[in-house]
Amino acid sequence: MKRTFLTLLAGVSVLGLAACGSGSPSGGEAGGNEPAASGGLTPVTVGVIPIVDTAPLWLGDSKGFFEEEGLDLDIQNVAGGAAAIPAVVSGGFDFAFGNLVSVMVANDKGLDIQLVANGNSTSGDTSHDFGGVVVKGDSDIKSPKDLAGKTVSVNTLSNIGDTTIRSVIEADGGDPDSVKFVEVGFPDAPAALANGQVDAAWILDPFLSQAVDDGGRVVSYNFADFDKKLDISGYFATGDTVANDPELVKKFQAAMNRSLEYAQENPDEVRDIVGTYTKIDEAARAEMALPAFRKDFNMEAAQKLADAALKYGTLTKAAELDKFFP
Repeated sequence: MKRTFLTLLAGVSVLGLAACGSGSPSGGEAGGNEPAASGGLTPVTVGVIPIVDTAPLWLGDSKGFFEEEGLDLDIQNVAGGAAAIPAVVSGGFDFAFGNLVSVMVANDKGLDIQLVANGNSTSGDTSHDFGGVVVKGDSDIKSPKDLAGKTVSVNTLSNIGDTTIRSVIEADGGDPDSVKFVEVGFPDAPAALANGQVDAAWILDPFLSQAVDDGGRVVSYNFADFDKKLDISGYFATGDTVANDPELVKKFQAAMNRSLEYAQENPDEVRDIVGTYTKIDEAARAEMALPAFRKDFNMEAAQKLADAALKYGTLTKAAELDKFFP
């Protein structure tokens, strides 16, 4: 398995790259994958974010699950799902990882992006999930409704973070439209909170644990508070790949589903594998909350997420989930 690293700017226009086409990087034309000369394996390029959420892919690769399906993974790191989508559309990746709202937004803009496997899900634990909204320890913000009228950081505007936070605020009796969301990357969010640049910060682990260790207090684990069965992300490909190279998709799905099940059953191995592709130290890995990993999407929670994305203006029209969920 090859591990190469490609950093793509998240600001690249999704629609601008759509015109580049969607050929299959594994074999030129979709459906034309040729086995690699060595070992008879089919090379497959997968774009991922190097975070805890993608641990099953790395773990499954290390266990040989993809090789057993005849696949040789070339894992390439990207800045985020917004960068991975144009790379898939332009033919740079066979598959990529991104959150569900990013996929919804891509389809809302007319791109044919289809999910082929689950990625990760909330743990469902409203007292300790892997992502949450943090405030200073002495803040007067005590519950989600108190975020009304405040400044809250998210890593990407008009995406899964602010969509779920708005919903949680409204459910708690607050005004979701009065919140000012600003864009701050997860690594910088603890400092932005400590320095008073924002009133609250939405952060994922390991940065969430860092903020709490520094005296922060979680007022909402927004994924779990939104829906205890919410799937957060998935692996996707172009509609052309799904239609014209079904054998490749079937093999990737089989290996990915096996990887998800193995990761869910072996949390210690998840923590270990994370240390091979991130700089998260052993102490932090032991402390951080892990997502849930499951192969089947919860479509009720996905529809709830799509409805919220439409309600708060993240989407311009109702998402037709049956068109891009497996």
